Amino acid sequence: MRVLVVEDHAELAGSVARVLRRDGIAADVAPDGEEALRRAGVVDYDVVVLDRDLPRLHGDEVCRALVARGGATKVLMLTASGTVAERVEGLSIGADDYLAKPFAFAELLARIRALARRAQPPLPPLLEHGDLQLDPGRRVATRAGERLALSPKELAVLEHLLAAQGRVVSAEELLERVWDEAADPFTTTVKSTINRLRAKLGDPPVIVTVPQGGYRI
Repeated sequence: MRVLVVEDHAELAGSVARVLRRDGIAADVAPDGEEALRRAGVVDYDVVVLDRDLPRLHGDEVCRALVARGGATKVLMLTASGTVAERVEGLSIGADDYLAKPFAFAELLARIRALARRAQPPLPPLLEHGDLQLDPGRRVATRAGERLALSPKELAVLEHLLAAQGRVVSAEELLERVWDEAADPFTTTVKSTINRLRAKLGDPPVIVTVPQGGYRI
Protein backbone atom coordinates (compact mmCIF):
# COMPACT_ATOMS: atom_id res chain seq x y z
CA MET A 1 0.00 0.00 0.00
CA ARG A 2 1.19 3.53 -0.76
CA VAL A 3 -0.30 6.56 0.97
CA LEU A 4 0.10 10.32 0.47
CA VAL A 5 -0.21 12.41 3.64
CA VAL A 6 -1.19 16.01 2.78
CA GLU A 7 -0.75 18.15 5.88
CA ASP A 8 0.81 21.59 6.34
CA HIS A 9 1.58 21.00 10.03
CA ALA A 10 5.03 19.46 9.67
CA GLU A 11 5.10 17.77 13.08
CA LEU A 12 1.72 16.09 12.60
CA ALA A 13 2.56 15.05 9.02
CA GLY A 14 5.81 13.50 10.21
CA SER A 15 4.08 11.67 13.05
CA VAL A 16 1.42 10.21 10.73
CA ALA A 17 4.06 9.12 8.21
CA ARG A 18 6.13 7.42 10.93
CA VAL A 19 3.09 5.52 12.23
CA LEU A 20 2.24 4.31 8.73
CA ARG A 21 5.82 3.27 7.96
CA ARG A 22 6.08 1.32 11.22
CA ASP A 23 3.06 -0.65 10.02
CA GLY A 24 4.72 -1.43 6.68
CA ILE A 25 2.87 1.22 4.66
CA ALA A 26 4.81 3.36 2.19
CA ALA A 27 4.04 6.99 3.07
CA ASP A 28 4.91 10.19 1.21
CA VAL A 29 4.25 13.69 2.56
CA ALA A 30 3.05 16.85 0.79
CA PRO A 31 2.89 20.19 2.68
CA ASP A 32 0.27 21.89 0.51
CA GLY A 33 -2.46 21.29 -2.05
CA GLU A 34 -0.43 22.09 -5.16
CA GLU A 35 2.33 19.68 -4.16
CA ALA A 36 -0.28 17.03 -3.40
CA LEU A 37 -1.71 17.18 -6.91
CA ARG A 38 1.76 17.12 -8.43
CA ARG A 39 2.67 13.96 -6.52
CA ALA A 40 -0.69 12.32 -7.21
CA GLY A 41 -0.08 12.90 -10.90
CA VAL A 42 3.10 10.82 -10.72
CA VAL A 43 2.19 8.04 -8.28
CA ASP A 44 -1.03 6.01 -8.15
CA TYR A 45 -1.68 6.25 -4.42
CA ASP A 46 -4.05 3.83 -2.75
CA VAL A 47 -5.14 6.44 -0.20
CA VAL A 48 -4.66 10.21 0.15
CA VAL A 49 -4.92 11.49 3.73
CA LEU A 50 -5.98 15.06 3.04
CA ASP A 51 -6.08 17.94 5.51
CA ARG A 52 -8.96 20.21 4.56
CA ASP A 53 -7.39 23.55 5.52
CA LEU A 54 -4.31 23.69 3.30
CA PRO A 55 -2.20 26.59 2.05
CA ARG A 56 -1.83 27.44 -1.65
CA LEU A 57 -4.74 25.21 -2.68
CA HIS A 58 -7.61 24.35 -0.35
CA GLY A 59 -8.22 20.71 0.50
CA ASP A 60 -11.69 20.86 -1.05
CA GLU A 61 -10.16 21.80 -4.41
CA VAL A 62 -7.57 19.05 -4.10
CA CYS A 63 -10.31 16.52 -3.37
CA ARG A 64 -12.39 17.66 -6.34
CA ALA A 65 -9.35 17.43 -8.63
CA LEU A 66 -8.50 13.92 -7.43
CA VAL A 67 -12.08 12.75 -7.93
CA ALA A 68 -12.21 14.33 -11.40
CA ARG A 69 -9.11 12.39 -12.45
CA GLY A 70 -10.87 9.12 -11.75
CA GLY A 71 -8.91 6.05 -10.75
CA ALA A 72 -9.03 3.96 -7.62
CA THR A 73 -7.42 6.41 -5.18
CA LYS A 74 -9.46 6.91 -2.01
CA VAL A 75 -9.52 10.18 -0.07
CA LEU A 76 -9.61 10.38 3.73
CA MET A 77 -10.26 14.00 4.70
CA LEU A 78 -8.99 15.46 7.98
CA THR A 79 -10.36 18.61 9.59
CA ALA A 80 -10.31 20.45 12.88
CA SER A 81 -14.12 20.55 12.83
CA GLY A 82 -16.13 17.42 13.47
CA THR A 83 -19.63 18.81 13.08
CA VAL A 84 -22.20 16.88 11.08
CA ALA A 85 -22.44 19.74 8.57
CA GLU A 86 -18.65 19.66 8.00
CA ARG A 87 -18.67 15.90 7.54
CA VAL A 88 -21.57 16.04 5.09
CA GLU A 89 -19.87 18.80 3.10
CA GLY A 90 -16.58 16.92 2.95
CA LEU A 91 -18.25 13.73 1.77
CA SER A 92 -20.38 15.61 -0.76
CA ILE A 93 -17.32 16.87 -2.65
CA GLY A 94 -16.03 13.33 -3.11
CA ALA A 95 -14.12 12.32 0.02
CA ASP A 96 -14.47 8.62 0.82
CA ASP A 97 -14.09 9.05 4.57
CA TYR A 98 -13.83 11.85 7.10
CA LEU A 99 -11.91 12.08 10.40
CA ALA A 100 -11.93 14.99 12.83
CA LYS A 101 -8.82 16.22 14.65
CA PRO A 102 -7.57 15.28 17.16
CA PHE A 103 -7.69 11.61 16.26
CA ALA A 104 -6.17 8.38 17.54
CA PHE A 105 -3.45 7.00 15.27
CA ALA A 106 -4.90 3.50 15.66
CA GLU A 107 -8.23 4.68 14.23
CA LEU A 108 -6.52 6.57 11.41
CA LEU A 109 -4.54 3.45 10.51
CA ALA A 110 -7.66 1.26 10.58
CA ARG A 111 -9.56 3.69 8.33
CA ILE A 112 -6.66 3.87 5.86
CA ARG A 113 -6.48 0.10 5.62
CA ALA A 114 -10.25 -0.14 5.14
CA LEU A 115 -10.11 2.42 2.31
CA ALA A 116 -7.14 0.68 0.71
CA ARG A 117 -9.08 -2.59 0.59
CA ARG A 118 -11.79 -0.74 -1.35
CA ALA A 119 -9.19 0.74 -3.72
CA GLN A 120 -7.86 -2.66 -4.77
CA PRO A 121 -9.53 -5.73 -6.27
CA PRO A 122 -11.02 -7.79 -3.43
CA LEU A 123 -8.65 -10.29 -1.84
CA PRO A 124 -9.52 -13.32 0.27
CA PRO A 125 -9.30 -12.72 4.04
CA LEU A 126 -6.40 -15.17 4.17
CA LEU A 127 -3.63 -15.27 1.54
CA GLU A 128 -2.24 -18.78 1.15
CA HIS A 129 0.36 -20.74 -0.79
CA GLY A 130 0.91 -24.30 0.35
CA ASP A 131 1.65 -24.21 4.08
CA LEU A 132 2.33 -20.46 3.97
CA GLN A 133 -0.47 -18.20 5.21
CA LEU A 134 -0.79 -14.45 5.68
CA ASP A 135 -3.64 -12.68 7.43
CA PRO A 136 -3.64 -9.08 6.06
CA GLY A 137 -6.04 -7.84 8.72
CA ARG A 138 -4.05 -9.12 11.69
CA ARG A 139 -0.68 -8.55 9.96
CA VAL A 140 0.41 -12.08 10.83
CA ALA A 141 2.21 -14.64 8.63
CA THR A 142 2.69 -18.31 9.45
CA ARG A 143 4.31 -21.31 7.84
CA ALA A 144 3.36 -24.84 8.81
CA GLY A 145 1.46 -23.31 11.69
CA GLU A 146 4.47 -21.43 13.08
CA ARG A 147 4.35 -17.64 13.26
CA LEU A 148 7.05 -15.90 11.23
CA ALA A 149 9.04 -13.06 12.78
CA LEU A 150 8.79 -10.64 9.85
CA SER A 151 9.49 -6.92 9.84
CA PRO A 152 6.69 -4.63 8.58
CA LYS A 153 8.52 -4.21 5.26
CA GLU A 154 9.08 -7.97 4.83
CA LEU A 155 5.41 -8.56 5.64
CA ALA A 156 4.37 -5.96 3.06
CA VAL A 157 6.55 -7.57 0.37
CA LEU A 158 5.16 -11.00 1.17
CA GLU A 159 1.60 -9.69 1.04
CA HIS A 160 2.18 -8.08 -2.36
CA LEU A 161 3.70 -11.26 -3.79
CA LEU A 162 0.94 -13.49 -2.44
CA ALA A 163 -1.75 -11.09 -3.67
CA ALA A 164 -0.24 -11.27 -7.18
CA GLN A 165 -1.39 -14.93 -7.27
CA GLY A 166 1.53 -16.26 -9.30
CA ARG A 167 2.06 -13.18 -11.44
CA VAL A 168 5.66 -12.03 -11.81
CA VAL A 169 6.21 -8.85 -9.79
CA SER A 170 9.09 -6.64 -10.89
CA ALA A 171 11.51 -5.00 -8.47
CA GLU A 172 10.28 -1.65 -9.77
CA GLU A 173 6.69 -2.52 -8.85
CA LEU A 174 7.71 -3.59 -5.36
CA LEU A 175 9.72 -0.41 -4.93
CA GLU A 176 6.73 1.71 -5.96
CA ARG A 177 4.06 -0.11 -3.97
CA VAL A 178 5.94 -1.11 -0.80
CA TRP A 179 8.52 1.66 -0.38
CA ASP A 180 8.03 5.43 -0.40
CA GLU A 181 9.85 8.30 -2.06
CA ALA A 182 12.75 8.06 0.40
CA ALA A 183 13.86 4.77 -1.17
CA ASP A 184 16.77 5.01 -3.60
CA PRO A 185 15.76 3.20 -6.83
CA PHE A 186 19.43 2.48 -7.59
CA THR A 187 20.13 0.52 -4.40
CA THR A 188 19.71 -3.19 -3.70
CA THR A 189 16.90 -2.49 -1.23
CA VAL A 190 14.39 -4.83 -2.85
CA LYS A 191 16.91 -7.64 -3.38
CA SER A 192 18.15 -7.41 0.21
CA THR A 193 14.62 -7.53 1.59
CA ILE A 194 13.74 -10.51 -0.61
CA ASN A 195 16.88 -12.33 0.60
CA ARG A 196 15.99 -11.74 4.26
CA LEU A 197 12.41 -12.82 3.61
CA ARG A 198 13.55 -16.01 1.90
CA ALA A 199 15.75 -16.88 4.87
CA LYS A 200 12.87 -16.39 7.30
CA LEU A 201 10.41 -18.38 5.17
CA GLY A 202 12.75 -21.37 5.22
CA ASP A 203 12.64 -24.48 3.04
CA PRO A 204 11.38 -25.46 0.61
CA PRO A 205 11.79 -22.04 -1.06
CA VAL A 206 8.59 -20.31 -2.16
CA ILE A 207 9.89 -17.09 -3.73
CA VAL A 208 11.14 -17.65 -7.26
CA THR A 209 13.43 -15.19 -9.07
CA VAL A 210 12.46 -14.75 -12.70
CA PRO A 211 15.52 -13.57 -14.70
CA GLN A 212 15.00 -10.04 -16.05
CA GLY A 213 11.43 -10.21 -14.74
CA GLY A 214 11.24 -10.03 -10.99
CA TYR A 215 9.81 -12.34 -8.34
CA ARG A 216 6.80 -14.55 -7.85
CA ILE A 217 5.30 -17.02 -5.41
